[in-house]
Amino acid sequence: MKLNHLNLCVNHMSEAVALFADIFDFELVDRKGDAISVMKDEAGFTLVLSRLATFGGEIPTYPEGFHVGFYVDTKEEVDGFFLRLMSAGLAGKEGGPKPMRGGYTLYFKALDGILFEITSFAV
Repeated sequence: MKLNHLNLCVNHMSEAVALFADIFDFELVDRKGDAISVMKDEAGFTLVLSRLATFGGEIPTYPEGFHVGFYVDTKEEVDGFFLRLMSAGLAGKEGGPKPMRGGYTLYFKALDGILFEITSFAV
């Protein structure tokens, strides 16, 4: 069995599409206004971005610990992502990449606080 797609709910569609295109090299394949966007990566994984619905006027947030993770082949790729984030003004208080749990990992927050992880285990 292989996970082939995921729906991620976001507050700001254009910001999310730009992040996944510019930082993670996803390609936009379909968009329905501000309601839904479909993106694919080079491995064929499909990411569906949908507008996060409000409940009683409040915008829900993801729980603490929720994150989106990417594995890359080399430590240099992790460093490359960090450079992309710095160029895009997204490198935050989480700091730069560091050795963690047997890998070399970069954490950053974007899209209203969603935690992202980029890790290489080839250290």
